[in-house]
Amino acid sequence: MKEYMQRYKFNGDYRLRVVFQRELSKVVNEQKADLIVPIPVTSTTMQTRGFNQVIGLLREVPYQSILGTRASSKVAQSSKTKEERLTTKQPFILKSPEEVINKRILLVDDVYTTGRTLYHAAVLFKQAGCKEIGSVSLAR
Repeated sequence: MKEYMQRYKFNGDYRLRVVFQRELSKVVNEQKADLIVPIPVTSTTMQTRGFNQVIGLLREVPYQSILGTRASSKVAQSSKTKEERLTTKQPFILKSPEEVINKRILLVDDVYTTGRTLYHAAVLFKQAGCKEIGSVSLAR
């Protein structure tokens, strides 16, 4: 999985999205969620990589890109230590908070490491009044 992520995510081999696309999409679609929300990448990452690796993994999944990133440090989560990840400040913004009131939200990410990314996203959704938050990650 480490080699897969290196090639897909960091080397930008977008063709590799199809390796887990069907299985991940099936799991995501089986969840009871009103809104499926992929974890976003920063604008810097999007410019460098050219794609959001989580969205690339979703096939035939009706997702909502209502989570955005704040302008923050240029240091990627993947290059941080566990301690640095755990002390990271809120990196996200909720673009349409009114859309999540009383909704069941499913967050989708590629890799669950410390859980801090999903924690930050969940905090925003809870503050906005969502009913329930779940998550699915491709790897842990």
